[in-house]
Amino acid sequence: MLNDILNQKIIDKRERIAKLLTAQGQVKFGEVNLHHLFDGDRGLDLLISDISFVDEEKGLHLHGIPIRQVIELLPKPPNSGFPLAGGLYFLLLTGEIPTLNQAMFIENEWKKRMFLPEYVYKMLDTMPANEHPMTMFSQAILALQSTSEFARRYSDDLQKHDFWIPTLEDALNLTAKLPLIASVIYNIKYRHSDLIPPNTEMDWSANFTYMIGKGWDVHYQELCRLFFILHSDQGTGNVSGHTAILVNSALSDIFYSCSAAMNGLAGPLHGRANQDCLAWILEIRNHFGGCPAKPELKKFIWDYLKRGKIIPGYGHPVLRKTDPRFTLQLEFGRKYCPIDELFKIVEMVYEVAPGILQKHGKAKNPYPNIDAVSGSLQYYCGVREFNFYPVLFGIGRVLGITANLVWSRALMMPLERPQSITLDMVDQRIKDQS
Repeated sequence: MLNDILNQKIIDKRERIAKLLTAQGQVKFGEVNLHHLFDGDRGLDLLISDISFVDEEKGLHLHGIPIRQVIELLPKPPNSGFPLAGGLYFLLLTGEIPTLNQAMFIENEWKKRMFLPEYVYKMLDTMPANEHPMTMFSQAILALQSTSEFARRYSDDLQKHDFWIPTLEDALNLTAKLPLIASVIYNIKYRHSDLIPPNTEMDWSANFTYMIGKGWDVHYQELCRLFFILHSDQGTGNVSGHTAILVNSALSDIFYSCSAAMNGLAGPLHGRANQDCLAWILEIRNHFGGCPAKPELKKFIWDYLKRGKIIPGYGHPVLRKTDPRFTLQLEFGRKYCPIDELFKIVEMVYEVAPGILQKHGKAKNPYPNIDAVSGSLQYYCGVREFNFYPVLFGIGRVLGITANLVWSRALMMPLERPQSITLDMVDQRIKDQS
């Protein structure tokens, strides 16, 4: 079913791209200035992804649908307010809002493919006790490379126009295993290797909660359904997304590509941001011995900024408004933990920080992003091991990454190879243009 839907869409997009390149291949998109070379290429339109886009005013869109509508439209499990991850993955791959049957098709495919080879368990169990969970997550993904259908079929003279077919197989196999990989890491690190086998009656997101010993916590099941969807994709210009695209452009398979992507996600400026945001909220609570009054919090934030610090979770490279993913999680907190002390601090910071940042004048965007609230919700639900939070981010993000990689192979995207120049060459070009 999935292959048939994708096959027709791939044919249509290949034809559309061929016509564009033939008729409009010389059309210019933007202009590279010197400051772009020293500013991380920010603001440059350099990549194509039909799967997701971040609008600076309206936030994340998946196939043109605002993330709030995605949450509303996707099929949900019985008695749940949040969607099946299988439905999200169908949307990411096909661009279509699935029926419940189509969402369950993905969920059932994942159940058939979820189990890990024994050597992966052994590898994770023998890693040093102080190993970071993200190192373990990346290593587990990489260890699965020997199972790659793409690598096997490429060696058998696979034709270029069919590269997407085994890439889709690898994508389904890897995404199926993510909750189990993450739960094994969690249980080894924090539950004395008390491993819990998967529950094949549960959906993909809820199964993760079950395998870390929180299977009947309905609040946490709901949070994970929301959390993994909100973190699934954000274009391919972010570090993890672009890393995967870059590595895969060399025809490295999904396991190589996603392991590399997780190494990028592990950085403090990317997937570890939720951890740092929560640490700051805890700092506020500990400083005041509880939830402060608004005047006290305002003074605390001003003093913090005057010391040259930044407010974790506020600002975004693209967005210039409150991140809708923040708002969706804020609404979750107001429903499930309105009197929780940390959540109340998160709310109060949201009430006062944007105004202070506007007066301070240095922040391009004074509004919160997804990280400003996500850690506090995990903490409320009992997952309080900070250095595991990037793994939670990674579970969701690999959904979007693998969908993008399927389409990169489907559209036969080339090897990425931008040219670098020297500072002397920069000086000479400036002289030539003066």
